Amino acid sequence: MKKWIAAFRLKTLPLALSNTIMGSALAAGEDKFRWSIFGLAALTTILLQIMSNMANDYGDFVNGKDTAERIGPKRMVQSGEITPKTMLRGIIIIGIFTAISGLTLILVGTAGIDITNILIFGVLGIAAIVAAIKYTVGKNPYGYRGLGDIFVFIFFGLVGVIGTYFLHAQSFSWDLLLPASAMGFLSTGVLNMNNLRDYEADKNANKKTIVVAMGPQRAKLYHLFLVGGAILLAIIYTIINYRSPWQWLFVISLPVLFLNLKIVFSYKNSIELYPELGKLSMGTLLFAISFGVGLII
Repeated sequence: MKKWIAAFRLKTLPLALSNTIMGSALAAGEDKFRWSIFGLAALTTILLQIMSNMANDYGDFVNGKDTAERIGPKRMVQSGEITPKTMLRGIIIIGIFTAISGLTLILVGTAGIDITNILIFGVLGIAAIVAAIKYTVGKNPYGYRGLGDIFVFIFFGLVGVIGTYFLHAQSFSWDLLLPASAMGFLSTGVLNMNNLRDYEADKNANKKTIVVAMGPQRAKLYHLFLVGGAILLAIIYTIINYRSPWQWLFVISLPVLFLNLKIVFSYKNSIELYPELGKLSMGTLLFAISFGVGLII
C-alpha cells in the first residue's frame, strides 16, 4: 500500500484543493455556498490530481524522460516498485472513479438549469481528464512541448475556480476572472519551480518545458510575473468588491510568497528548490483560505 500512496503524491493535493476552496469561498461570500458541491468538488479534484500524478509517473517512464539526473521524489515505475502495466491499470481505475465523481458533481450542481450548462460542464470534465493524462502520456505529450503552463493556468485557475463557483451559485460575473487568474498564476508558479529544479534533467532528456525554452534566468523573471501577478489581481479584486477590512486578510500569506521569490532569485543549486515546491503549494493554500475567509466574515 505504501508504494501506491507514494504514487499518489499526497503533497500535491493542497495545491489542487486550493482552487476548490477559492471557488467555494467566492460563492460563500454571496451566501450561495452548498456543502454537497464543496464535498463533491473536493473529491473530484483529489481524484483528478492523483490520476494526473500516476499518469505523469507512467508517462515519463514510458517516454524515457525519467533519468538518474532527476532531483524530485522517487518515481514508482522508474524504481521498479510498480510495473508499467499495473500503474496503467491503476490509472484506469482512478479515472473511472474520477468520472463518476465528476458526473455526480455536474448533475447536482446544474440541477434545475438549462441542459446547455450540463453539456458545457460535461465537455470541461472530459477535457480535464484528458489533460491530466496527456500531460506526459501518449506519442506527443503537451508537457514535453512547453504547453504545461497554459493547461495548468486554465484548469487549476479558470476552470477550477470559476467552475466551482458556478456549480454553487449557478451564475457568473466577469470579475471572477481576477481571483481565478490569481490562482492560475500561483499554480503555474509551482509548475515553474518544478521545471526550474529539473532544468538540467529535462534539457538532457529533450523535455521542452518553458524553462528549457527560455533558460533559468528568464524563467526567474517569469516566476516573478506569476507570483506578483497573482498578488496584484487579488488586490484589484478586493478594491473593486470592497466591503470590509477583513477582505485584506490574504496579506498574511504574502510573506510566504515573498520568501519564495527571494529563494528563486538566490538559489545556487537546483536541489535547493526541492523543498520549496511544497512551501509554495502550502502558501497558495494559505492564500486561498485567507482570501476566502476574508470574503465570508
